[in-house]
Amino acid sequence: MLATVCVPAGVTLLTVRSPGTLQLVSSNPTPHGYTWSLLLFLVPIMVIALGFLPRKEAEFPRNAFWWSIAILVPLGFATDFFFASRFFVFPNAGATLQIEAPALHKPVPIEEYVFYLAGFIATLLIYLWLDEYWLAAYNVPDYRLESQKIDRLLRFHPPSAILGFILILAAIVYKKTISPFRDGFPEYFTFLVVVAFVPSTSFLPIARRFINWRAFSLTLFFILLISLLWEATLAVPYQWWGYQPRQMLGLRIGAWAGLPIEAVCVWVAVTYASAITFEMVKLWQASEKPAINVLLGSKKIFQSPQK
Repeated sequence: MLATVCVPAGVTLLTVRSPGTLQLVSSNPTPHGYTWSLLLFLVPIMVIALGFLPRKEAEFPRNAFWWSIAILVPLGFATDFFFASRFFVFPNAGATLQIEAPALHKPVPIEEYVFYLAGFIATLLIYLWLDEYWLAAYNVPDYRLESQKIDRLLRFHPPSAILGFILILAAIVYKKTISPFRDGFPEYFTFLVVVAFVPSTSFLPIARRFINWRAFSLTLFFILLISLLWEATLAVPYQWWGYQPRQMLGLRIGAWAGLPIEAVCVWVAVTYASAITFEMVKLWQASEKPAINVLLGSKKIFQSPQK
């Protein structure tokens, strides 16, 4: 499904040899634009939360959902706090409420933290809605029974580790030999590969049987659509935020205001990591065992020896 859109879109974008440039004639062309654009995540959250979750037939693992949010949202917050000054710039202050939030080296707009909070909640809610309702026929029906058949969740997946290493190596080679911006290191791309492939390397042997891949594909399609609408047509052209070229790969989409490829990859990584995390947490909750035992299968290690 993604390929049917991405392939022709990519071919079409490559035909643009001389991209146009948006000429801003106003010092504040989009008053509070970034702030209002958060509705792109908040409205789907409200629709699903108010329209689906209260239904009697809507039985879903609430604890697993909130545990997943508690795991994933701090990752988004950490991205802003530790790396915003290295990865991003925010030249259009008029597009925000101009309320500064703490971050290492330099504050960021408060909208950034709302962006990551709402982004992870929206991604998980959409996947949950599709997995438990619209595409429930492709879901594993009894997690409690299945969890009893699994001795531990943590299992090394060599192909994921190898693929992640190859992607990082290819990014470094591209940055240093082909990219028009050869100074620096592709830190943001490397960070996204780590975000996606650490969960995959650790849990995919178990997770792939439980992920509802149809629900995942549709979630990814929807989130990518929102992201590209957001960044390609609004955020980057109107300078709500931008990207530090030294820390980027240097592969840009000229027809979309020079949007770096990392802006496309970020929500692929987020959706993939979110689906794996959610399914692993569901299995942990269904097992009704301590987390350490479910992860490592080490129950006997922590028990006192029998006399």
